[in-house]
Amino acid sequence: MTAVEAARAIAARELSPVELMTALLERIGRLDPKLNVFIRLDRDAARDAAKAAEAEIVGGRVRGPLHGVPVGIKDIIDVAGLPTTCHSKILADNIAVADAVCVSRLRGAGAIVLGKLSTHEFAIGGPSFDLPWPPARNPWNPDHHPGGSSSGSGAGVAAGLFPMALGSDTGGSVRNPASACGIVGLKPTYGLVSRRGVFPLSFTLDHVGPLTRTVADNALMLDVIAGYDPLDPGSAAAPAGHYASGLERGVRGLRIGFIRHFHETDTPADPEVGAALEHVAGTLHRLGAEIRNVRVPSLEEFAAVNRVILQSEAWTIHGPWLRERPGDYGQLARRRLMAGAFVGAGDYVQASRRRLQMIEAVEDALRDVDVLLCASAMDPPCRIDKADEIARTYPRQARTPFNVTGHPALAMMAGISTGGLPLSVQFVGRCFAEATLFRVAREWERAAGTGEKHPPVM
Repeated sequence: MTAVEAARAIAARELSPVELMTALLERIGRLDPKLNVFIRLDRDAARDAAKAAEAEIVGGRVRGPLHGVPVGIKDIIDVAGLPTTCHSKILADNIAVADAVCVSRLRGAGAIVLGKLSTHEFAIGGPSFDLPWPPARNPWNPDHHPGGSSSGSGAGVAAGLFPMALGSDTGGSVRNPASACGIVGLKPTYGLVSRRGVFPLSFTLDHVGPLTRTVADNALMLDVIAGYDPLDPGSAAAPAGHYASGLERGVRGLRIGFIRHFHETDTPADPEVGAALEHVAGTLHRLGAEIRNVRVPSLEEFAAVNRVILQSEAWTIHGPWLRERPGDYGQLARRRLMAGAFVGAGDYVQASRRRLQMIEAVEDALRDVDVLLCASAMDPPCRIDKADEIARTYPRQARTPFNVTGHPALAMMAGISTGGLPLSVQFVGRCFAEATLFRVAREWERAAGTGEKHPPVM
């Protein structure tokens, strides 16, 4: 069941939260040994919360729109009483004393936390085999990479271990697993969702976002977690909510800007990816949208600015540990984080100045169109045990531009490759216009039936 379906059935007393939890725990027990989605499954607490949710329903009380619906939490996000390990030996014993704001809002809406999910080490390391916990695997084919860094979130949603999950996105880390696992992942507008209680990677690039199987679920989850937090310095005092209000309005009359140069010339994509993107654009055109070609700065420029800012800010967080206990990091995370030690203040300032110009360039493009369409991943997911292929394909993406600019960006399935793995598309909107983004994504989902496509072995 989707999150929307489960919530409605529970509220109507057609489904017991205990029955749903029992079914999911059985499925987790059967599939997770193959997928490594969980770092910590909080089985007993989840069962107790399901019993409490059922008692409330019997008593006529519904906490909110997610009453009794289970959720998985990426293990850089605090859940009170559970370790926030960031998938690293460094923080193996780091017990959270309070829920992150986004987790608190989910609980307030009635959601039940199942546990903590695999990630790349400190949300940067990549799929590593030298850490205390193994990396998550792709449910479409467990020999393949599920994307990252919110890898457990993406794999678990796709495998049906839970209907929704929280992830974080600094250079594409919600949208990468959404792309690789064939689900829906949103990086909201910068500042729309509080990051308080989330271990930082880059103060000005980090976002928290929902991963779900359907667009409607994603809109519902964003309704719950969005909102101003005066104690998060990056939080935006902007109107939030009603993201599902236009889901069924279709795309007739909307103007969609197709950024073809991302996948045609900047970083030439696998031919199957290019064909899938053309199919998405053609389908939306037939359904009434106007498709225009648009140009923004090149992927190479965006990647350079993102890299300088991320490495500089990450070094301010990890520098002391890297000096004192470098051997406690995995090789991939250590290598990527150490680079920040060699970025100069002048580089950071120049990248920040160029960032402002890039924001204005994307704003200019969105003055003439309602939504942008572009690639997410340039390739189908590669094998997880091929380090060279991971290194080659990881930077071949078009997600980092919108961490640089802060615009909302959604990744979802565009098709399935001849190898049986998901292909992806990305939609990008004006700041705080997530409702329009969901409207376009829902029309593509309805036309292509992507919400009904699930991993065959699951």
